[in-house]
Amino acid sequence: MVDPEVIIRLAGVTFNYPGNQAKRLILDDLDLQISRGERVGLIGDNGSGKTTLFHLIMGLQRPTQGEIVVFGQKRQEERDFREVRAKIGLLFQDSDDQLFCPTVAEDVAFGPLNLGKSQEEAAEITQEVLTRLGLDGFEERLTYKLSGGEKRLISLATVLAMKPEMLILDEPSTGLDEETVNRLINILRDSDFTYLIASHNSEFLSETTDTVYRLERGKITPPAP
Repeated sequence: MVDPEVIIRLAGVTFNYPGNQAKRLILDDLDLQISRGERVGLIGDNGSGKTTLFHLIMGLQRPTQGEIVVFGQKRQEERDFREVRAKIGLLFQDSDDQLFCPTVAEDVAFGPLNLGKSQEEAAEITQEVLTRLGLDGFEERLTYKLSGGEKRLISLATVLAMKPEMLILDEPSTGLDEETVNRLINILRDSDFTYLIASHNSEFLSETTDTVYRLERGKITPPAP
């Protein structure tokens, strides 16, 4: 029987890039379950597979073996992941992978428009999200002229504008000054999102998550009791 409270369930997921001759797999028989309302952190060294794990959940990569179940449905083919991408917002590690429209307003409105919102509805959502993130006045800014920290916040705005049921955030505090990091912490704390965050910043994870796992040697280590 499918548990409606379980959003993500990975069972025996293994992954290696084609042609990778390294003896160690990127992900090795990995299990993970995240239920509605959970706030989970993921920590690990560079190259440990955190980003790869996120891409597998979103269908941007396919596992070598294992099962990916999201919102109670087994996901295998491209068409299976369309619902996943509509309901789970992924913040990429590199903001330049997320921003592709000329202006901030166009980038933030792109998601809602793609989900069938009218121009008026998308504009309203855009303004609401930018205000929420303290980015009033950024609407007509050119995205390629933004600083690294500003791009990070605009990337988050594009994710929030989709009104997802869950967030997956890959190094969300990278490039942000202390004041902006604190603002982001408060936004996450005050939200009702289920989320999974990868970060090298253990202090940031302790402030924003309830459980922190370590990804090491292709496997997830449960938190210490």
